[in-house]
Amino acid sequence: MLPLVDTDEEWNAVVREDTVLRPGVEDLCVRLGLRGSPLTRLPDGSQPVYTVGEDFVLKLFPRPAARHGVAEGRVLAHVHNRLPVPTPAVHACGEDENGWRYVLMSRLHGENLARVWGHVPRHDRERLVSEIGTVLATLHALDPAPLEDVLGPGDWGAFLDHRREETAEQQRRNGLREPWLRQIPGFLDSVALPRAPRRTLLHTEVMRQHFLVDPVGWRLTGLFDFEPAMIGDAAYDFVGVGVFVTRGDARLMSRLTASYGHAFDPAVLMAHALLHVYSDLPWYMRELGAPEEGTLNGLAEAWFGMDVPVRHMRTRGPRDK
Repeated sequence: MLPLVDTDEEWNAVVREDTVLRPGVEDLCVRLGLRGSPLTRLPDGSQPVYTVGEDFVLKLFPRPAARHGVAEGRVLAHVHNRLPVPTPAVHACGEDENGWRYVLMSRLHGENLARVWGHVPRHDRERLVSEIGTVLATLHALDPAPLEDVLGPGDWGAFLDHRREETAEQQRRNGLREPWLRQIPGFLDSVALPRAPRRTLLHTEVMRQHFLVDPVGWRLTGLFDFEPAMIGDAAYDFVGVGVFVTRGDARLMSRLTASYGHAFDPAVLMAHALLHVYSDLPWYMRELGAPEEGTLNGLAEAWFGMDVPVRHMRTRGPRDK
């Protein structure tokens, strides 16, 4: 039986303890018809994830995160075979003992793009980010209406207001220095974000870490981790793009947005970077660096700028492709 987890303390006590989780996982696999399949705990991710034999992945969600398990299963079913990159097929999902949710999905194959990026030749990097732009355009063109009962936020404007109230304190907790903190209110005042954008299905964590590739030819072979999916402004997905995919490389950002079919103002993406649920500006600075002038506008250009000015790029929406 999977252990009872109702608090953060209980979660922290069991999340990395495979000896505590494994008996319950083995029992669940038996009930799913996978008795005797080798189980391997994967080291990454915020939730426990196991490979089950060669063909399956089992992802687990404790009671406090049960809604994420519901969302993951529904979104995976919604996008399967509809994107230009493989995504896991859902074989089973449901509730187990003590309020745990599970999603049994097909196993994708390939190398994690984040781990092999240093070996990818420059011309293949440019092609891969173009492929990611096409994947995002296709994802954003899907109708999110069938998922509105499991994905939020219902009111994007209210979500932005709530995040604006939280962001300075969140960045302070993360260690952002006072000269940067003082800039946040004025910067957000200067950027007009739509309060009722076209409702778009968002992955929200578009990162190299969530793509798989085949090193023979450097082609995308998988996209996974739809647990934190949302419905909202398409620009919100480009926070992950700039911080974790193109990482301040203006040429790569230009290639990606060209294949996506729409260019975003760097200031808009910087505003979303501040408002993102998982925003951690000090960590971003350590990873990507910061311009000498020390302004949020400078960060916007450094992290989300392109080598082709926005006004000179095509601005088709993803549904016009």
